[in-house]
Amino acid sequence: NVKENYPDAEVTIFEKSDKLLSKVKVSGGGRCNLTNGAGSISRLVSAYPRGRSELKKAFKIFNNKDTVKWFESRAVPLVTQADNCVFPESQNSQSIIDCFLKETRRFGIRIKQRAEVKKVEKRDGALKLSFYGEKENNLCFDKVIAATGGSPYREGLRWLEAFGHSVQGPV
Repeated sequence: NVKENYPDAEVTIFEKSDKLLSKVKVSGGGRCNLTNGAGSISRLVSAYPRGRSELKKAFKIFNNKDTVKWFESRAVPLVTQADNCVFPESQNSQSIIDCFLKETRRFGIRIKQRAEVKKVEKRDGALKLSFYGEKENNLCFDKVIAATGGSPYREGLRWLEAFGHSVQGPV
């Protein structure tokens, strides 16, 4: 959470749809499979078909055990099944959604729905975001974190390529 590490930062989440966390809602058959209960990073990365070396680096910073601690420290008890799938004890994805939304309120994070990013560009030392269908496109930020979700189409990621990022096609 950016606000935990940088409490003075102003954070806004732009969600392109009118439904927050809709993929979380349906993940794991509506139970929300949060992570894997593997006991080591090498076992954890073996569950992924590509990106092992990048994941190994990322998991040294924040891994499945950290995920479990994060949720349990926010009063969301978790259970690990025999197949190492980790779910909320409630067996309901709404527990996870409620936790995330509670955190946004606790930290004063703004959420703007129906705000699909069309373009990001550098302007006067800042990053300017433009949105589809928006009359006002002069929103500037010091930093932008792009979380693309589960977009199945490369077209939805073209704005990142136009900004200079390398994008692998979704699988």
